[in-house]
Amino acid sequence: MQPGRSLVTKLTRALLLYSVLVSLVFLLGFVWLYESRLRDQRAEAAARINLLLEVALENAMLKRDIPGLRDIIERLGRQRGIVAVMILNPAGVVRFASHAHLLDKSFSLEQGALCPGCGWDRKSPLDRTEMLAAGEGHAGPVLRSVKSVANREACSQCHGPAEASPVNGLVVIDHDAADLKRNAMLGALALAGAGLVVVLGLVAGTYHALQRFVLRPVAGLEAASRALAAGDLSHRVAVEGETELAALGSTFNDMAARLDRSLQDLAAREHFVQALLDALPDGVRVIDEDFRIVLANRAYGRHVGSPDVPQAGQFCYQSSNARSEPCVATLVTCPLVVLKGRTGHIKYSARHHRPDGTLTNVEVHAARVSIDGPNGARALVIEVMRDLDAEMRISQEQRLAEIGQLATGVAHEIRNPLSSVGMLLSNAEANIRQGHADQAETALRLISHEVERCLTITDSLLKLGAPSDLAPQLISLNEVIGDSVSLLRFQAEEAKVTVTVDMDAGLRVFASDSDLRMVVINLVQNAFHAMPAGGSLTITGRRRPGQRVTLSFTDTGVGIAEEDLERIFLPFWSRRADGVNGTGLGLAICRSVMVRLGGSVTVESRPEAGATFLLSLPDPDAALENDHGPAT
Repeated sequence: MQPGRSLVTKLTRALLLYSVLVSLVFLLGFVWLYESRLRDQRAEAAARINLLLEVALENAMLKRDIPGLRDIIERLGRQRGIVAVMILNPAGVVRFASHAHLLDKSFSLEQGALCPGCGWDRKSPLDRTEMLAAGEGHAGPVLRSVKSVANREACSQCHGPAEASPVNGLVVIDHDAADLKRNAMLGALALAGAGLVVVLGLVAGTYHALQRFVLRPVAGLEAASRALAAGDLSHRVAVEGETELAALGSTFNDMAARLDRSLQDLAAREHFVQALLDALPDGVRVIDEDFRIVLANRAYGRHVGSPDVPQAGQFCYQSSNARSEPCVATLVTCPLVVLKGRTGHIKYSARHHRPDGTLTNVEVHAARVSIDGPNGARALVIEVMRDLDAEMRISQEQRLAEIGQLATGVAHEIRNPLSSVGMLLSNAEANIRQGHADQAETALRLISHEVERCLTITDSLLKLGAPSDLAPQLISLNEVIGDSVSLLRFQAEEAKVTVTVDMDAGLRVFASDSDLRMVVINLVQNAFHAMPAGGSLTITGRRRPGQRVTLSFTDTGVGIAEEDLERIFLPFWSRRADGVNGTGLGLAICRSVMVRLGGSVTVESRPEAGATFLLSLPDPDAALENDHGPAT
């Protein structure tokens, strides 16, 4: 349907209907008015004729000229527009008539036989004009004029004194009312035709005005609304003039522009939120009360083995548990069930199913939030998932990468003792052949010392590469620091870095031996990287008041910019002074290890003034002293 066509049809029909109704009412009123006017004119003419007839009757009676009176009446009856003329005596008997069949006809005057409202008591004056449906011997409508003839003194000889007979008779004239009706109708039709022409012109003008000033702008608004509903926010209404509809079109254009900007802002915010979530290393998904995923990031897609498949819109149990119906709440932890009706958060472990059938172990932190919307508050559950398998794999890979970096130094440290062992074995073999057993014994002792040195180095390397211990053990910090510095001695020489160790005696902590060694190795290597032109590194270990053991690593390197201090512990963030691109995982793993051990790692630094990394761990010896006295 063409825009505005329905409105055009309705307006046209309404205008025509109202015009016809008004014209009919006007026509009926005009016919009645015109007919009344004609009737009044005929009544006036009839009154004048009655007056003339009355005069002629008086003259004829006084002169006794009855034939002359009959001739006047007959001639008058033959006039156009006059149906009949009658003269009645007071008793209601027709004495003179224009037509012979009317003579001697009697009318009951008291009952108004002549016309409605013509009831007569034979004494009172009577002068009426009424419209009748038919006349005497005439089938059509007639306008009957009835007038009484007063008794005068000159008439008393025949009719008696006026006091006794005040009226001599009645003069009745029937006028043909058909032409009156016809003339009234013709006049009304002529006027109605003229009115119809005016009405049609008015309708045409109104239609043209509506089409130009209403329907065309409305059609433009309708087309713009359809385009807006279809998603075309660039469509605008053509504004012409300064009418109310033009103002409405301008308002519509402003609304469309604001809506376009709002949608662009909303899309930008959604893109920002999605990009922010995708940048997180942990999986994140948001679930509504219908178990449907509202939002998810790429890390979550990697957890479930579908990093490139949008997860929003899927059911949570279908996405991560490969189920066709919600999980059984008594068999697994469902945050929607656990957190229903309450706030707070929960932490639990779960296993996610991948499309290939493999399982992923994750640690989930879930919280329930309420979001206000146009339809009221909406309850959502936000889940943050850490891939435990990937975390263990990354931690081990980081440890192996660090071991790889130590390979050159370890080879150098082992090569020198092995070279000495080779030379000492040659000397011992020569001494034995020559019978100098005492000299051979000395060489064997030296060989044993060098072998112990090699075993110490390899043992330290093995401890660093071992997986994390399931339970913390009592570890000697002095031994860990000593072994780590020994492993890194060759790297220190290559980097022209002097390493100084200042440790209190007998420092111990509860920790995982391999994790703690990895933290120390990582911090020492970071210090080497911060001093590309050489420098010094001081490692200090102290027992502090408050039952804490602290380790500080202070270098004389380039330092850390203030804006980077809050980011150096973020995963995958790296900015090394030697220009090498790192993995960005070392310090993040160090902080994770320290938090897991109940400790902390902090940093203090200024550009070009070096940096100090401070490790703080609980002091187990302080706890033992509080319970049992000084530790031995």
